[in-house]
Amino acid sequence: MTAVHLTAPDIDPSEVEYFEKLAHRWWDDQGPFWPLHKLNAFRLDYVRDRLCAAFGCDPDAERPLEGLEILDIGCGGGILSESVHQLGAKVTGTEITEKNVRVAEIHANWSGADIDYQLITADDLAASGASFDAVLNMEVVEHVEHLPDFLASCAKLVRPGGVMVVATINRTPVAWLSAIVGAEYVLGWLPKGTHHYRKLVKPKELAAGLGPEFQVIHETGVRVNPLNRHFSFSGYKGINYMMVFQRAGTAGSGA
Repeated sequence: MTAVHLTAPDIDPSEVEYFEKLAHRWWDDQGPFWPLHKLNAFRLDYVRDRLCAAFGCDPDAERPLEGLEILDIGCGGGILSESVHQLGAKVTGTEITEKNVRVAEIHANWSGADIDYQLITADDLAASGASFDAVLNMEVVEHVEHLPDFLASCAKLVRPGGVMVVATINRTPVAWLSAIVGAEYVLGWLPKGTHHYRKLVKPKELAAGLGPEFQVIHETGVRVNPLNRHFSFSGYKGINYMMVFQRAGTAGSGA
């Protein structure tokens, strides 16, 4: 798959209304995508703090990620991409679903966000020679069919000294009970079938897939309170967790 920049001229006028309605749904924090908005506010602080720690930036600055080139893999409708862009980073968002790219571009046009959205796989992007200071792999790896190949491609996209932030769900019985049975079938927070137990990912599988060049520099469990829908950090990584990996080398040295 090659990169496709879906700017306004590329959108069939008959589809504009459809995608605008979809964009409104993606960006309605009280609508069906509310879990993403709740999660985004929580994970954005984590991303900011971890990237600032890795690159020596001031997390309290108005635009703390100024000067960093960041890739958001599986960007969806652009919720995290726009949030990171607002922190000063130059952001590229990639998707393999055309409608998500169109939704993201439409909202970026509305908000005046200069983000490079591309319809492309991680493998093809890596093959192009692209590389970034940081790669965000948030809630993506648990949907991948061939995880080692995907992680190998993602690893190539991180510059020496750069980092990768991964957020996913552990493959444990308690994760199955909580994240699949609870979230999808009992609470109805996510559509049924969103996650499949066999695709959930253990931390050691992430490390193995990225290879020996990558070292874990931070990790945390994530807890969600089903009563108030509040996310918080946890020492327990048996359900949701986030990890930050740094590639060996000197930051800014290029691929």
